[in-house]
Amino acid sequence: MEYKNIVVAVDGSEASEKAFKKSLDITKRNHARLILAHVVDSRTFATAEAYDRTLAERAEEYAKELLDSYVENAKSVGVEDLVRCVEYGSPKVKIAKDIAKDFDADLIICGATGMSAVERFLIGSVSESITRYANCDVLVVR
Repeated sequence: MEYKNIVVAVDGSEASEKAFKKSLDITKRNHARLILAHVVDSRTFATAEAYDRTLAERAEEYAKELLDSYVENAKSVGVEDLVRCVEYGSPKVKIAKDIAKDFDADLIICGATGMSAVERFLIGSVSESITRYANCDVLVVR
């Protein structure tokens, strides 16, 4: 099977960095389009924003800088067909259900989380949610 549209979920963590590096190899091998997806988890700062109105602006600026660095890195190794995607909401829902659908993804690549077993039990991991709800292949990079 050859992949045409690959979504890689990035958030700046070490796990997403590993996923990004793996996505470059797979994208080049398949001559695919790489969709760099970052979801600003707006739930995390919704209540705090009442005290600090700049949180949303800073989150948006961080997302732009993050994706700029990934684009630069991808282009430096020969990946040219790139799309940036910044969404707001829950990464668990947005990546698997909205972003993958919007870009007709046939592969989603994400990093494994560093959460403990108790944290995974209580809130579940983003990678687990993507695996459960995606309608395409999912690669979780460790």
